[in-house]
Amino acid sequence: MRTIFCIVALLTTVLAPSAGRAQEFQNWFNDPFFQVTNADPACPEPAGPFVDERSRLEQAHHRAEKGASCWLARECDRPKAYLYDPDIAVGIRQAFERTDAFAASTLWVTVQGRVVYIEGCVSEPSAGTQLESLIRALPYVQQAIAIVRTDPSVAPPYRLRQHK
Repeated sequence: MRTIFCIVALLTTVLAPSAGRAQEFQNWFNDPFFQVTNADPACPEPAGPFVDERSRLEQAHHRAEKGASCWLARECDRPKAYLYDPDIAVGIRQAFERTDAFAASTLWVTVQGRVVYIEGCVSEPSAGTQLESLIRALPYVQQAIAIVRTDPSVAPPYRLRQHK
């Protein structure tokens, strides 16, 4: 019985986050995250792929499963869905360099496993649909999701970045 108690105590000490330690938000998986437009300096920066340790642990299994299932289902020619993300990021940057349709917006992009999230502030309610169409037309993109705010007096519909 004492051995079990010692093992539990040891695991609790090693695995539990320190009570005094502040949550550290990081881009644990090195997902592409970048700003593509910046017309409104008051637009709050989204959290993007920056999460705490607990969220990292929660995401790890899903990410491993998604990466492998794409290959096993023969939907990808690369062994992991996340291997497409750097190429998708380059394509997005190039797409925004070729258009001024979103010049009045402030937008950040996160690419995670062929899914693209576009977050930020736009001036027109139809901009979200237009953004999704622009991104979905790029090679390797599986899904595009615009999470944007049109009214500056309303809280953003996305998580905000936690800075130290």
